[in-house]
Amino acid sequence: MEPLLNDKHRELRERVRKFAESEIKPLAAELDETGTFSEHLTRKMFEMGLLRINLPEEYGGIGLDTLSYIIAVEELARVDGSQAATVAAHNSLGLAPIYQYGTEDQKKRFLPMLTAGNKLWAFGLTEPNAGSDSNNTETTAELKDGIWIINGRKIYITNVGSPMAGGITVQAVTGDKGDGRKELSVILVPRETPGYSTELITTKMMWRAADTGRVFLDNVKVPEENILGERGKGSKIMLATLDGGRLSIAAMGLGLAQGAFEMAMQYASKRIQFGKPIRSFQINSFKLADMATKIELARNLLYKACWLKDHHHPFAKEAAMAKLYTSEIAREVVNEALQIHGAHGLMKENPIERFYRDQRILEIGEGTSEILRLVISRHLGIR
Repeated sequence: MEPLLNDKHRELRERVRKFAESEIKPLAAELDETGTFSEHLTRKMFEMGLLRINLPEEYGGIGLDTLSYIIAVEELARVDGSQAATVAAHNSLGLAPIYQYGTEDQKKRFLPMLTAGNKLWAFGLTEPNAGSDSNNTETTAELKDGIWIINGRKIYITNVGSPMAGGITVQAVTGDKGDGRKELSVILVPRETPGYSTELITTKMMWRAADTGRVFLDNVKVPEENILGERGKGSKIMLATLDGGRLSIAAMGLGLAQGAFEMAMQYASKRIQFGKPIRSFQINSFKLADMATKIELARNLLYKACWLKDHHHPFAKEAAMAKLYTSEIAREVVNEALQIHGAHGLMKENPIERFYRDQRILEIGEGTSEILRLVISRHLGIR
């Protein structure tokens, strides 16, 4: 029993697990094969409150804590990474910065729309030449007569291209600081704004049922009051948002590892070789023991980071550690789980094949493992 969980957390886990097993699991393989974003499942997750889980009720949320949110993402990822990605991106990257940094007018304009069940919001940081080096943003926003005129493009953005996409929070260059550094600001851009267009990315090896796309901004005009937070504080806002986002990616790694481990246990129990189940062979029993140990350690680290956030303590270091560790043990666990399946695990009809592909993004998105080691070392005072 996890000591940080209460009865509400356990009830939520049971409810989300039941939904994932009964509603998502039967559709996951087909959605992955066809690369289809499911509006049906997304609306159901809205109805369950999973796409507005942390927001206060006054803005359309259900007001649960961070740990509740992470448990929900974990349980979705245990069955399907694509649906977990939709929930994680909308909550951590879509809603969170608007709630955290928005004016009261912005909150009232945008948040009810994004909790009603029809619209998702995206996070526009990554560009063709700006990823780990987020300060290399090339998208520009020029202020003229109270209007921001935005030009540029974003890439690998979640929740941006489906009919449910509502818009994007864009980091753009709004000037220079006079010392050779760019002034970066964050601006809210609704999808229906003229000059705003998107293109779906359909050639993915992972999260094939999630909505991933490119965004093109061609003289997009939005009012000056759409700036989020202070002008010139864009990098601070976006990077702080990633601290919270890393918790949800960590939850995806944990859930994926849990699902892969359970598949391996089930297969190793029914697969008979040399007259007995293959889990009885020491080499496989040791694999399963190592997998269970890594998952337990990952869960403890992630839940501690959530506790710190919920109790208003600094958590950026622990979030980076949790995201780094869970994404890497997800790779180790799913790799061993596939090995236990043998050739059966290489077939598309076996969900472990999808898990093997879906894991790979977890060591890249929202901070590569290399960048996270840099972040952690800086928290340790190493320069």
